[in-house]
Amino acid sequence: MNFKKLPNGMSEGFVLLKKCEEKKTKNGALYLDMIIGDKEGEMSAKLWDFHGGANFEGDSIVKIRGHIEQYNGKEQFRVSQIRPVSNTDEYNISDLVPASQIGGEQLFEMIKSRVERFENQNLKSIVLSIIEEKREKLVYYPAALKLHHAILGGLMFHTMSIIRMAEEICKIYTNINKELLLSGIILHDVAKTWELEAGKTGLAKGYTAEGELIGHLVKGAMYVNDKAKELGIDCEEVTLLEHMILSHHGIPEYGSAIRPMFLEAEILSALDALDATIYEINDATSKVEAHEFTDRQWALDNRKLYNHGLSEANHSVNFYSNEDNDNGND
Repeated sequence: MNFKKLPNGMSEGFVLLKKCEEKKTKNGALYLDMIIGDKEGEMSAKLWDFHGGANFEGDSIVKIRGHIEQYNGKEQFRVSQIRPVSNTDEYNISDLVPASQIGGEQLFEMIKSRVERFENQNLKSIVLSIIEEKREKLVYYPAALKLHHAILGGLMFHTMSIIRMAEEICKIYTNINKELLLSGIILHDVAKTWELEAGKTGLAKGYTAEGELIGHLVKGAMYVNDKAKELGIDCEEVTLLEHMILSHHGIPEYGSAIRPMFLEAEILSALDALDATIYEINDATSKVEAHEFTDRQWALDNRKLYNHGLSEANHSVNFYSNEDNDNGND
């Protein structure tokens, strides 16, 4: 973890307080049992001789000072001082939590610029109106609670990754309706901003009650239906978009209301699953050395994965197309 070393031998820094519980020693003395972390990792932390009064919540940013010690062969932070961050503190949230390599605002603008070039006015109106309404959350929301793209700005990262794959596929298979495909991609997970409850750090804390009961596939289709009525749009593209959102998990066992029934819907479903799998494999193999196997990954059919070391396992993505570069993005 990235701490600043002080002249007196102590270390200090801003950390994400992942867990904080008030406990008692065998002698009845209060102490705080914590898990602290940043984007590089996490460690246990203890504040001994805690006298109560302060209220430290999990999923919050704090500044701590103390000593790094060894306990049972692992590093542990012995806290001497801890306080919540203030408005005058200078820290970067992306240093403390896993974050998209490109900011959500920039990715949102890249996505929006594509929609603004649509020739199909019905798709253009529906997509632009929905994403502008949801913009505030779209730019920082994760794409999942724990699995793929469960990072700050992960929703835009995941969406843009699929867009770039789709753009290349459309160059090969020229019968694909590119604007319909991109519309479905952009809207397929928009309702995750309603399904997931994000904490102060931009990471998901859990599901909302409505999200558990209805889910983002159904709610996303409802967004399209409601927006089309609001805009006075009555055309088949509305039904096609609804179907793409409802079917993008592929099969009922994975949450789809129906299986994909036309080409663009099938491509969306396949690319969504592919991007999630690529992310999860990279995430798992990046945690082991070259020529080693990971633990079994339950989200990937309980498989062990091998880091062959021939390329770096990370989440780096080239988001830029020739059109982006032509528009001044380097």
